[in-house]
Amino acid sequence: MKESILREKCKVFAIRIIKLYKFLTEDKKEFVMSKQILRSGTSIGANFAEAIYGVSEADFLNKLSIAQKEASETIYWLDLLHETDFITQNQFDSLHTDADELLRLLAASIITIKKKKNS
Repeated sequence: MKESILREKCKVFAIRIIKLYKFLTEDKKEFVMSKQILRSGTSIGANFAEAIYGVSEADFLNKLSIAQKEASETIYWLDLLHETDFITQNQFDSLHTDADELLRLLAASIITIKKKKNS
């Protein structure tokens, strides 16, 4: 997958997370988990953007790994928000699908780069 496609997917996801944060804080008056998911959900794209301009292959891999961890953390917060009835099943399904896709794409990128490195 081209970097620009993954970068765009990260950006679109971050925008969705920002809108979720606004919904949670304004409509649901939830301020703790919403701040956590805002941080982790927007950090995925930020770390990917940093990775693109990494100073070395190790730096690139490190930033991708951080983005992967942030995607995993975002899924955790989505689970909690869903199980505590702050988001609906439809909201959860849609966001979880996108977060899981990012997680899988990042993992595949990391594996590919590691294979090339070891070749």
